[in-house]
Amino acid sequence: QVQLVESGGGLVQTGGSLRLSCAASGRSFSTYQMAWFRQAAGKEREFVAAISGSGDNTHYAYSVKARFTISRDNAKNTVYLQMNSLKPEDTAVYHCAATSASEAEILLVIQSGAMDYWGKGALVTVSS
Repeated sequence: QVQLVESGGGLVQTGGSLRLSCAASGRSFSTYQMAWFRQAAGKEREFVAAISGSGDNTHYAYSVKARFTISRDNAKNTVYLQMNSLKPEDTAVYHCAATSASEAEILLVIQSGAMDYWGKGALVTVSS
């Protein structure tokens, strides 16, 4: 069983930056592929970014590429999402998620949304 707890959300102006953290409990954190998703009010959940267990490979949604960076510290059981050049359309609840699927399967799992574990989310609000 893995528990995920997000932190670092808040209110920021357009063009500002925030860093989200997701602390994971449990063992073998490095064996999990990790991802961030977000859900804006009245909209469906969407994929934001993913990172392999080793941290060597990352994937991003087109809408955040070059602005957001996902990283992880396996010694601290934590995954991060650095968000720069924030826009009002980035306003959403951000959830981290974990899957025990292999690195080769991560994109299929993301498309299906069938991650194994989910955090409760952190609200990010970007004011115009």
